[in-house]
Amino acid sequence: MKIAIVGVSGAVGQELLKVLDQRNFPLTDLVLFGSKRSAGQTYAFKGKEYKVNELQHNDDFKDVDIALVSAGGGTSLDYAETITKHGAIMIDNSSAFRMDDQVPLVVPEVNAEDALNTPKNIIANPNCTTIQMVVSLKPIEKLSHIKRVHVSSYQSASGAGASAMAELEQQIKEVAEGKSVNVEKFAYQLALNLIPQIDVFTENGYTKEEMKMYNETQKIMHSDIEVSATCVRVPVMRAHSESIWVETEKELTVEEVREAFQNFEGIIVQDNPEEKQYPMPLFLSGRDEVFVGRIRKDLSNPKGIAFWSVSDQIRKGAALNAVQIAEYLIKDKK
Repeated sequence: MKIAIVGVSGAVGQELLKVLDQRNFPLTDLVLFGSKRSAGQTYAFKGKEYKVNELQHNDDFKDVDIALVSAGGGTSLDYAETITKHGAIMIDNSSAFRMDDQVPLVVPEVNAEDALNTPKNIIANPNCTTIQMVVSLKPIEKLSHIKRVHVSSYQSASGAGASAMAELEQQIKEVAEGKSVNVEKFAYQLALNLIPQIDVFTENGYTKEEMKMYNETQKIMHSDIEVSATCVRVPVMRAHSESIWVETEKELTVEEVREAFQNFEGIIVQDNPEEKQYPMPLFLSGRDEVFVGRIRKDLSNPKGIAFWSVSDQIRKGAALNAVQIAEYLIKDKK
C-alpha cells in the first residue's frame, strides 16, 4: 500500500503524518508532495526520513494507491487528473469536489459505504464543522428522522491554518504587553474578540461556511434535513465547539438521546452539569472523538433536543477523517 500526502508542510499535512503513525496505518511506502517552496524539506515517519517532492504534472503518482490531499481547492482542481489518472484514489480535504455529484462526501461513522462509489477516483472530506455535527446527528437520526437543525459554531483559530494560530498567539502577547495588535490573517483582531464571519457572505446573508453546513449535511446523510447555521471565529487555539438544536419527527427523551450517543462509535458523552462536567476545547485538543454534553429538552418545542459539542477539527475535522476513509477502503478490499 503506497500512500501519498500532498500538502504535507501544512497544519493538516503534518497531522496526517501523526495520525498515520499513531494508528499504525498499514502502508508499505510513503511519498510526500508540496509546493516548490516546500520541496527538499524532510520529515520523519517511523524512524525514516522522507524528502518532499515538488508537486508537478507528471507520472509521480503512477504507483500510488491512495493520495491524501490537503493543499487547497485550487491545487486540488488543478492536479486531480494528474493524481488519479493511473488509478490512485484521491481523498481530498478541500471544498473543490464536495458538491460534485460524482464525488462521494464521506464521514465513515455516517456514510462509509459511499466511499466505494468513486467514478472520478476522488473522495471528498467534508468541512470540519459539518463532520463534527453529522457524527452527533447520526445516532439521533437512527431514533427519529431529523427535520431541522439550528447550529452556532465557535471555531478556533486553527481552522484557518497554522499562520492563524501563530497570529492569535502573537496577539495575546501583544495585548498582555500593552502593545498595538498586529492583524493580518483575520479581518479584525481575534484576541479578546469574536468575529461572526467565516468565509465570504453569499446573497442570502449566510457565509459560505454556513452554507457548507446546509448543503453538505444533506448530501452526507442522504436527507432533506434543513440546517440553519451561524459560524463564529473565537479566540481559541484549537478544537471547534458547536451549540446544536435538533427537531425530530417524533418526540424523544433526553435519556434516549444520551444512550444513543453513548452507544455510538466516535462519540464520548461528557454530561454531568451538577459536577460542571461538559466538553471544552481547552481540554480536548488532540483527541479523536466528538464530545457531547449539556443534553437537554428544548423548552419551546417538545420534539426539540439541544446539546453542546466539541471536537478537534484538525484531527476528526480533517486528517483523522481522511485516514479513516483510507482505512475503510483497505478493509473493503480484504
